[in-house]
Amino acid sequence: MPGTVETSEYPFRREMSCPFDPPPDLAELRRREPVTRVRLWDGSSAWLVTRYDDVREVLADRRFSSDMNRPGFPTHGAGVAATRQRHRTFLNMDDPEHAAHRRMLTRDFMVKRVERLRPRIQESVDALLDEFLRRPEPADLVTGLALPVTSGMIADLLGVPAEEHEFFQSRSTLLVSPDADVAESLQAYEDLRDLFRELIQRRRRAPAADVISHLITLEDDGRLAPDETLNMLRLLITAGHETTANMIALGTLALLEHPDQLAWLMAEPTARAAGAVEELLRYLTISHFGRRRVATEDVVVAGRLIRAGEGVIAANDSANRDAAAFPDPDVLDLGRDSRHHLAFGYGTHQCLGQPLARVELQVVYPTLFRRLPHLRAAEPVGALRFKESMVFYGLFGLPVRWSAADPAPVPSSEQGTAR
Repeated sequence: MPGTVETSEYPFRREMSCPFDPPPDLAELRRREPVTRVRLWDGSSAWLVTRYDDVREVLADRRFSSDMNRPGFPTHGAGVAATRQRHRTFLNMDDPEHAAHRRMLTRDFMVKRVERLRPRIQESVDALLDEFLRRPEPADLVTGLALPVTSGMIADLLGVPAEEHEFFQSRSTLLVSPDADVAESLQAYEDLRDLFRELIQRRRRAPAADVISHLITLEDDGRLAPDETLNMLRLLITAGHETTANMIALGTLALLEHPDQLAWLMAEPTARAAGAVEELLRYLTISHFGRRRVATEDVVVAGRLIRAGEGVIAANDSANRDAAAFPDPDVLDLGRDSRHHLAFGYGTHQCLGQPLARVELQVVYPTLFRRLPHLRAAEPVGALRFKESMVFYGLFGLPVRWSAADPAPVPSSEQGTAR
């Protein structure tokens, strides 16, 4: 195609000297060829859409399908594709089927309902930090805080007992790894299904005010098939903790690497936390392989004809760095209004669990830096391992130190709730 920027296989490689930035190829494409063809892992091709307005247009247009079983759908990798095609959730359905399934869970993630969980989240974060501070330095913030706080909250909502948390963490990680082969991904899913079957039987004997009990009611009313209940639980486990855990660790590192922004946040954490979280979500955009769709009829986007049956990748990480939507987009500016970012997607498939993620992040960042005012990374950024090949970008580990002669870490009893 004349004028098209020469590209490698998508997803592009990041420049790891700038680990918070999307691959530099995306900026070049936004400038010269905002809708262009790219090669995928299986040798197929898809259209990559990189500008903010165009990404929103694609995600809002119902002529672009989320159904992975349609020919031409651009999948993430063999393992992810096999699991999602065999075990569908509303994430990969179109309306009206998508809307019907999504509505079944809307009540559990309404803003007002999630907001009532804020004191519980605060209590959980404080308890985890109490335990974290007893560890020898350096200690890993991913396993010591990020994963347990998010998995604990989604497990509580679902009705999963604490002793099962480590098990579903390991299985859900395999489910979102493009590097996992088909056998590994399918086995991880079957392991989770076995766990859920057992929990469903327990809840049938002793119902509670949790999501599993709610889904059992829907199943008994004939609105869900048993397999659909299991698929929905698997989706919530994966989406409910893996994403936010990555944001906690990556956002913490970003704040440590931008001390001026951290100081601005901590000067008035109660008033500034909500806006700061939106900017961190925009700046980092951990869902970094794009929102995948396939055209159901011919559509023109930014002057390019996308034919029916052709795959489309709406690159929300690129859109969130578009200067037309965010001035100086490569600058982390916690004071900017970033509420129109696309980190949670856009349109009918916008992330259902975003209210929970927001509250968790609004609590975690200020609490962490208030209680550990001398927190610092124990290794240089270049020595850290980033999840470049995972569906959700983040850190495999974040070793930190926090000791200082004066002042000492603030005890949990002195915490306030950041909003």
